[in-house]
Amino acid sequence: MREGLLNIFHDEHRQLRPGTAAPELKVEFFAFANVNNTIRLREGRLLVRLSDLLEGAPDTVVRAIAHILLAKMYRKPIDRAHAARYRKYVGSHEVVNKAHLVRQMRGRKQLHSPKGRIYDLDEVFEDLNRRFFHGLLGRPRMSWSPSKTRRILGHYDPAHNAIVISRIFDQFLVPRYAVEYIVYHEMLHLKHPVRLRGSRRCVHSAEFHAEEKLFPELRRANAFLKRL
Repeated sequence: MREGLLNIFHDEHRQLRPGTAAPELKVEFFAFANVNNTIRLREGRLLVRLSDLLEGAPDTVVRAIAHILLAKMYRKPIDRAHAARYRKYVGSHEVVNKAHLVRQMRGRKQLHSPKGRIYDLDEVFEDLNRRFFHGLLGRPRMSWSPSKTRRILGHYDPAHNAIVISRIFDQFLVPRYAVEYIVYHEMLHLKHPVRLRGSRRCVHSAEFHAEEKLFPELRRANAFLKRL
């Protein structure tokens, strides 16, 4: 364990709960499949697991993590400076690239066939690629989700180079333009990767929004999604 790691957590505990003795602390780095950090209170003992991707992080970043985890544990307000410092570090190109590599090696991605009962996602992708991207986008792995989820309608996973679309769209009652819009939106994520802007991750850039408005059935698609 890094020298001083426990001291950082003890210091932040004193800052958040002055005059209160800190419980016994165990802090360890753990091989998560992503940049995850957890804290648990078990039998009066605080158990902290930090992603091993953060082993080389500066003490200021570790202090920010300690503050965030302890603040969440004790339901205290999270200091904006600590939150910004942590976001900036984990959003850096170095950490993002390492996280993608780790997800590929450790993470398990359950992908299904792109061919549904009604729509073939490979065919939808290639048609959109030809119409809107001059056929220049390399096709990622296309997959229908395991279930008809309404919570996440679609997502692009850069670590596994995959676009997954909710199976709720693979139905007769769903018009093709709605399926196309969801796939088109995820294709824009493929073309416009997440960027760091200051301390914040920019998921939908101005260029992203501008291209999204070029989809001819945008208003009808959004209206259908609201009904769905």
